[in-house]
Amino acid sequence: MARRSDGQLFHVSESASGCTLAAFLREQSGESWAASEKLVRGRRVTIHGNLCTDAARRLQAGDVVKLLNVAAASPPGPRDVRIVYLDDAVVVVDKPPGITTTRHHEEAGWPARRRQVQPTLDELLPAVIGRFQMGQASRRRAKRPAGPPPKVRRTPVRAVHRIDRETSGLLVFARTVPASRILAEQFRQHATQRRYLAVAVGRVGTGTIITHLVRDRGDGRRGSSGGGEGKRAVTHVRPVEHFGDAYTLVECRLETGRTHQIRIHLAESGHPICGERVYSAPPGSDVVDRSRAPRVALHAAELGFIHPVSGKQLHYTAPLPADLQRFIDRLATDHGRSAPPAGGPVT
Repeated sequence: MARRSDGQLFHVSESASGCTLAAFLREQSGESWAASEKLVRGRRVTIHGNLCTDAARRLQAGDVVKLLNVAAASPPGPRDVRIVYLDDAVVVVDKPPGITTTRHHEEAGWPARRRQVQPTLDELLPAVIGRFQMGQASRRRAKRPAGPPPKVRRTPVRAVHRIDRETSGLLVFARTVPASRILAEQFRQHATQRRYLAVAVGRVGTGTIITHLVRDRGDGRRGSSGGGEGKRAVTHVRPVEHFGDAYTLVECRLETGRTHQIRIHLAESGHPICGERVYSAPPGSDVVDRSRAPRVALHAAELGFIHPVSGKQLHYTAPLPADLQRFIDRLATDHGRSAPPAGGPVT
């Protein structure tokens, strides 16, 4: 067990793998069953930095459980999800931080009661879409009142790509099976346009990072392989603004879209994203994140794809959310801000 000013850390061993979160906390902290369950329900526990409010969740070896000194903020709900574009085939949304895109594979068989403890974005979206459509219908009736309000069907959506729980920004979901297949193929072929904004530690320059990513780099985490094993990953990086030499607001354009690609590439280059708790700078590096970022400072700012029905090129942008904008303003106050040298876009 490690003690920190903001809580206690517990590492799940092989012998504890498979036990419930409440049972693990009871064993580690000495609390009663009731007290352990109350800590979880009271938003006092995270797993790998992500809030967990399910006392019955089964833990795996290598999980990092943190017991917070104070309750975390309430997770986002349907009203925190903004619809950017909607039609019968697709929906584009601006995801708030703190919500998972879809269920993990091991959670697929969970009963509905457990899923409602903390819904995922794809589970919330049917209700979000229904409310959005009802609002549109109400505005139309206000202009031309006629007849009863239309009925809105709440059909499930289909995820074709994902962004991490703490990452905010743009996602597209399919609303039909054919649309799902076409969009998924675009992502497989890297035919989409995706631009992210991140705040990284240190003074970052322009460049392209090319590695091969594997699921286990040797310590149980994803990372770049030493040889040619794994999947090719390409990230184009350009500094947008420097905050002294301490931090940099960077633009990352994905040529490929591997799991945790930007987080891994920036960390391995010696410039981990502020707020990052999984991927650190290479061994021997003296890089330390003292930014006190509210979360992983990563935002999916731009998304472009070809509409699966019309064939038109669609393109959307999302501004930085309030929490990251406040964080950037604080860094600018503390360290000053300067633009990088003029140059063309990264290609």
